[in-house]
Amino acid sequence: MSRAKAEEKGYFGSFGGSMVPPQLQEALDYIETQFEKYKDDEEFNQEFKYYLKEYVGRENPLTFAQNLTRKLGGAKIYLKREDLNHMGAHKINNVLGQILLAKRMGAKRVIAETGAGQHGVATAMVCAMFDIECVIYMGLEDTKRQALNVFRMEMLGAQVVAVSKGQARLKDAVDEALNDLIANYKNTFYLLGSAVGPHPYPTMVKHFQSVISEESKRQILEKEGRLPIAVVACVGGGSNAIGAFAHYIDEPTVRLIGVEPDQAATMTKGVPAVIHGFKTLTLLDEEGNPQPTFSIAAGLDYPGVGPEHSYLKESGRAEYYTVSNEEVLDAFKTLSRTEGIIPALESTHAVAYTLKLAKQLGKEDIIIVNISGRGDKDVQHVYNLLKEKNEQN
Repeated sequence: MSRAKAEEKGYFGSFGGSMVPPQLQEALDYIETQFEKYKDDEEFNQEFKYYLKEYVGRENPLTFAQNLTRKLGGAKIYLKREDLNHMGAHKINNVLGQILLAKRMGAKRVIAETGAGQHGVATAMVCAMFDIECVIYMGLEDTKRQALNVFRMEMLGAQVVAVSKGQARLKDAVDEALNDLIANYKNTFYLLGSAVGPHPYPTMVKHFQSVISEESKRQILEKEGRLPIAVVACVGGGSNAIGAFAHYIDEPTVRLIGVEPDQAATMTKGVPAVIHGFKTLTLLDEEGNPQPTFSIAAGLDYPGVGPEHSYLKESGRAEYYTVSNEEVLDAFKTLSRTEGIIPALESTHAVAYTLKLAKQLGKEDIIIVNISGRGDKDVQHVYNLLKEKNEQN
């Protein structure tokens, strides 16, 4: 494949691309050729579908949130239950696809980055299943917030490297993973967890995560006979959201709504810039460096976003909004108490916005909310946050 062709494929409007050192570009070009070779290969896709069913437990339900809908008095709310996947998050969809690719490429070692830990856990799981060495980079601050997931990764046989540089969060973990890949690209596959990074990763992650919207679109037509008025998902790097949006992008009557933390508002306040080898909307400080961010959800704590999200915003096809930490904590309790579903703090951002949106719509309107993960990992963290809040009041 020519370099011009690769560059064309690597862009979403003016966003995307691959701005990396030559030796890393060589590795990325090889990954791209292998992805293009296998993504439409019948044997590869049959194996992917087999593991999605027998290991992940797909397809997962599209659950009508009857109690929540009645409580709000507006639109009908359906929950796409990625929290019911094996190990409790959407991350396994992409991880499974990439590990099958890595296996065909003969990789002896897999590395990954993680924020909330769910991608790290999913990567450790599949590496254990396929007996491949696994190294996970995680910000030191995130290892403290998500200690249970660190233990899970280590239990599964992965080496967890706590990164103390910078803010010691997700961006810094990505930095270290990319440095590792540059040094070890001849025998190492970087299993990137979100729809970010240099080409071909945003395209590859979307491809494997699009199973979310492939299912939900078919399910809502079976249940309601029509499409939703809106699909809502949280956005950090953007993998669950791009998967939830993918099969609706060409349906102009369906609003695509991404929700991010107000203290990591990349889509709202970001400007075009290059981060981690690709161009996207990015939060920058006064000196032009990636700006420190904060979210109570470790998986959303990133100063950039997937390049296709930047394009969807710029083109007007998708909408992006912010919610506050207080709104997220209220939504965490609301969904738990009305539906008996404890969502991940990341997913709860989408729930928080939906609590407002549903009231503005009619009772015949339909909203699909992507519950990208379950909240087991966050219960202790939320307990501490609520305790601290009560002590202050």
